[in-house]
Amino acid sequence: MILRDARDSDLDGILTIHNAAIRSSTAIWTDDEVPRDERAAWFAAQRAAGNPVLVADHDGAVAGYATYAQWRAKAGYRHTVEDSVYVADGFQGRGLGRALMTELVARARAAGHHVMLADIEAGNAASVRLHESLGFTHVGRLPEIGTKFGRWLDLAVLALPLQGGGKVDPWRATR
Repeated sequence: MILRDARDSDLDGILTIHNAAIRSSTAIWTDDEVPRDERAAWFAAQRAAGNPVLVADHDGAVAGYATYAQWRAKAGYRHTVEDSVYVADGFQGRGLGRALMTELVARARAAGHHVMLADIEAGNAASVRLHESLGFTHVGRLPEIGTKFGRWLDLAVLALPLQGGGKVDPWRATR
């Protein structure tokens, strides 16, 4: 397995993984698969913004990908990014998500970002565990703010400070 920056030739593999997550999971809160041109526009926008798109390359095929983007569009949020990490069916449980996230966090630190957030469907125990194992801390839970597959979904919000190495204190603002 090789971790590397995504190339244009990886777009179909990224699209396949993305649409599989839409079809079969609550990781992406939309019901409609996206066409190639939408993913191509997303990829171009990620590059234009200077956001890395990483892939796990398994014998020339995309086995997983990870990226981050600014959490909110307003300027006050410019130092906060949100991660996305997806692993292809058949490759889960092999450490690809951890390897992708470890590199993604390193890239975010090198870029000078302050905090990385993970917005995760609260029932996605594997993703929550992965983020916790990398030092992310639970900072909130938003109950029933989304829906998919005919049920209400809770959003778990986890945060990782990227500069200074401390833990995020979710209660600091209330003291």
